[in-house]
Amino acid sequence: MQATAYTYDPDSRSGQVLLDDGTPVPFDAAAFDAGGLRLLRPGQRVRIETEGDGTALRITLVTLQTF
Repeated sequence: MQATAYTYDPDSRSGQVLLDDGTPVPFDAAAFDAGGLRLLRPGQRVRIETEGDGTALRITLVTLQTF
Protein backbone atom coordinates (compact mmCIF):
# COMPACT_ATOMS: atom_id res chain seq x y z
CA MET A 1 0.00 0.00 0.00
CA GLN A 2 1.21 3.54 -0.66
CA ALA A 3 0.97 6.58 1.58
CA THR A 4 2.57 9.98 2.14
CA ALA A 5 4.86 10.73 5.07
CA TYR A 6 3.08 13.25 7.30
CA THR A 7 5.19 13.53 10.45
CA TYR A 8 8.46 12.01 11.60
CA ASP A 9 10.41 12.38 14.85
CA PRO A 10 14.05 11.30 14.37
CA ASP A 11 14.58 10.89 18.13
CA SER A 12 11.82 8.31 18.56
CA ARG A 13 11.93 7.11 14.91
CA SER A 14 8.13 7.25 14.83
CA GLY A 15 5.53 9.37 13.10
CA GLN A 16 2.44 9.27 10.92
CA VAL A 17 1.61 8.69 7.29
CA LEU A 18 -1.46 9.84 5.40
CA LEU A 19 -3.28 7.19 3.41
CA ASP A 20 -4.50 8.28 -0.01
CA ASP A 21 -7.96 8.93 1.46
CA GLY A 22 -6.40 11.39 3.95
CA THR A 23 -6.55 9.09 6.98
CA PRO A 24 -3.55 9.55 9.31
CA VAL A 25 -2.02 6.30 10.57
CA PRO A 26 0.82 6.26 13.13
CA PHE A 27 3.91 4.09 12.88
CA ASP A 28 6.39 3.16 15.58
CA ALA A 29 10.17 2.69 15.61
CA ALA A 30 9.87 -1.03 14.85
CA ALA A 31 8.01 -0.30 11.58
CA PHE A 32 10.52 2.41 10.65
CA ASP A 33 13.51 0.18 11.42
CA ALA A 34 12.01 -2.72 9.43
CA GLY A 35 12.18 -0.59 6.29
CA GLY A 36 15.89 0.14 6.66
CA LEU A 37 15.44 3.91 6.36
CA ARG A 38 17.71 6.43 8.03
CA LEU A 39 15.55 9.54 7.58
CA LEU A 40 12.06 10.43 6.44
CA ARG A 41 10.83 13.82 5.30
CA PRO A 42 7.17 14.90 5.33
CA GLY A 43 5.72 14.72 1.83
CA GLN A 44 7.76 11.73 0.69
CA ARG A 45 5.79 8.88 -0.88
CA VAL A 46 6.27 5.69 1.07
CA ARG A 47 5.28 2.08 0.79
CA ILE A 48 3.76 0.59 3.90
CA GLU A 49 2.77 -2.86 5.02
CA THR A 50 -0.05 -3.15 7.52
CA GLU A 51 -1.97 -5.63 9.60
CA GLY A 52 -5.45 -5.35 11.08
CA ASP A 53 -8.44 -3.29 9.95
CA GLY A 54 -10.19 -0.06 10.83
CA THR A 55 -9.15 1.35 14.19
CA ALA A 56 -6.88 -1.68 14.74
CA LEU A 57 -4.83 -0.92 11.59
CA ARG A 58 -1.12 -1.10 12.44
CA ILE A 59 1.85 -0.31 10.19
CA THR A 60 4.53 -3.01 10.28
CA LEU A 61 6.92 -1.57 7.67
CA VAL A 62 7.68 1.86 6.19
CA THR A 63 10.02 2.23 3.23
CA LEU A 64 10.41 4.64 0.32
CA GLN A 65 8.20 4.15 -2.69
CA THR A 66 10.29 3.46 -5.79
CA PHE A 67 9.01 3.36 -9.34
